[in-house]
Amino acid sequence: MSDPESRPSRKRPWFSRIGPGLIIACVVIGPGSILTSSKVGATYGYGMLWVVVVTAVFMLVYMTLGARLGVVAGAAPGTLITVRAGRWLAVLIGVSVFLISAAYQFGNNLGVHSAFQTYVQFDYVIVVFNGLSIAFLFGFRNLYRAVERLMMAFVALMLLSFLTNLLFARPRLTSVLGGFVPGAESQLDVSVLGLVGTTFVISAAFFQVYLVRQKGWRTEQLEDGLRDARIGAVIMALITMMIMVTAATVLRGQHLGSVGDVGEQLRPLFGEKGRALFCLGLFSAAYSSFLVNSMIGGFILSDGLGFGSKPEDLGPRVFTLAVLLTGMCVAMLVIKTGWNPVPAIVAAQAATVLAAPLVAGVLWWLTSRGDVMGDLKNGPLLNVAAGVGFALIMAMAGYTALVEIPNRVEKYREGQIKAASPRASSQMESHSQTVLVRE
Repeated sequence: MSDPESRPSRKRPWFSRIGPGLIIACVVIGPGSILTSSKVGATYGYGMLWVVVVTAVFMLVYMTLGARLGVVAGAAPGTLITVRAGRWLAVLIGVSVFLISAAYQFGNNLGVHSAFQTYVQFDYVIVVFNGLSIAFLFGFRNLYRAVERLMMAFVALMLLSFLTNLLFARPRLTSVLGGFVPGAESQLDVSVLGLVGTTFVISAAFFQVYLVRQKGWRTEQLEDGLRDARIGAVIMALITMMIMVTAATVLRGQHLGSVGDVGEQLRPLFGEKGRALFCLGLFSAAYSSFLVNSMIGGFILSDGLGFGSKPEDLGPRVFTLAVLLTGMCVAMLVIKTGWNPVPAIVAAQAATVLAAPLVAGVLWWLTSRGDVMGDLKNGPLLNVAAGVGFALIMAMAGYTALVEIPNRVEKYREGQIKAASPRASSQMESHSQTVLVRE
């Protein structure tokens, strides 16, 4: 009984009863989500706050499924899937999530580069970032505990930074409250769909299974796991809404091409201290996403291939390293050569079209099975909520496959035709970095 996780919940300090949900919140709030929520706020004002609430609810539903599966099931997801469907499905999920994580990773790299260019004219800042992540990955024997404590610190920094910016902005409360009610002016364009995509991250919800197992929770701690998921989802929604409201109040109508642009636009309004606070929050979001996003791809692929799913196993750390290096190398190629990464983005989007519904469906399927969950399998209400969330994921995947990918391919072809012009080439490089951060 010396293990603190085995003591009754009421006898343990509050901070030992949370962790996985905060880690998921950290990976969801990254440079891409900060830029997207800022752009939506600058474009639509407070009118899309209800979208954040709805999306966070569905994210919470699937985080709840992940927490329940991690607490109740006695094996890793890869093993559960292999026994009931075959190794091929576990491998397919692992490879698909790995590709998605790698795509997010080079987007995170470009977001960090764009933000730090304001202060440091040093293209290799992302090499430093990745070096810190790699040192952290291999420098701790108890990787989960180190990650949990670091993410708690980053969550505190993000809340402090973005809340202070919000207080500087001084929004009108009545106007903000009106944004939680869908209005006639509400429309789901690309930026709003991007907000949904950067908040409802199904691969992160699936990773909740691994984090809960690493935390050491069992059936006796199920209530702790569910409470932790709720706290993580609320924090994720709060940070997103604080960023949106700040942008809606002081950046309305501004063009925001990168997260660096957001900081630059805040400087004349809030002063150097306000911009520095924003950059502190951005640093927290970027570094936490760097580490945890790469872990999502590395751990799920390792588990799918049968090379282990625990932090002490070599496989998850090696594949996590592969995600980090892939994202860094692609980003450096874009920065140093001006290479247009649209083919890589299209490939990643194609993987997302397959992986997002697949991961959501498998998580829903496993938690609905009595031979996996016993008496704690999904009830009717949770199944209905999961079904609506799955329909939303399918709609997003369909939009990506039928609209976004064809449009991006067409623009890429047009860019290739104009590539002979140096000016056009420079514009294409800038556009590519903006697109990657959004992704």
